[in-house]
Amino acid sequence: MHGGSRHGSHPRAKGKISGREAGPRAAQPSQLPDSDRLARLLEPVVHAMNMDLEGIRVTSAGRRRLLRVIVDADGGVSLDDIALASRELSVTLDSSAEMGDQPYTLEVSSPGVDRPLTAPRHWRRATGRLVVAPLTTDAVGHQDGNGAATAEGRITGWSEHGVILERDGVTREYRYAQLGPGRVQVEFGHFGDSAADADADVDVDADVGDEDLGEED
Repeated sequence: MHGGSRHGSHPRAKGKISGREAGPRAAQPSQLPDSDRLARLLEPVVHAMNMDLEGIRVTSAGRRRLLRVIVDADGGVSLDDIALASRELSVTLDSSAEMGDQPYTLEVSSPGVDRPLTAPRHWRRATGRLVVAPLTTDAVGHQDGNGAATAEGRITGWSEHGVILERDGVTREYRYAQLGPGRVQVEFGHFGDSAADADADVDVDADVGDEDLGEED
């Protein structure tokens, strides 16, 4: 499980600024593109690369917009995957009018370790990690110091219906419907996936440096 976050730090993976003539559905200068429409446009492209579209966010700073796209896959995504996704998504965006005629930066990255676990695939990809989640029912779990029911433990198994957590040698199965958004706990002394994540982050930092590697018109 890749728990760190890989960003498009390579010159071709960070994304690019794309400006062109507005099409018939071009966004007005004062409004941001609709995230749901963008998701419907980009999700098939991401799925075609055997990845999942985990999030889209459009922000604005003056006349410049930033489109952040988060992708993930079983086993995590590499910098090559990020670069490929950036290229393919750029082609799709350039052939549509969803981003309007103002320049924008496309930034493609993978989810960070702080990504909430809200879908079965998120829990599956966190197998082996220590997690904590609020419980949506009083039927299971324990009470923490604030009186709120939580589930905590290491993910040792999963199915389409739920997940198995192990804590202090005791395993317990929870249905996904019983769990609120889960959080992966950072384990500085845990070697394995966490060590691999640390190595990945070092590699990314080395590639990025302090430069803005986006392309401008």
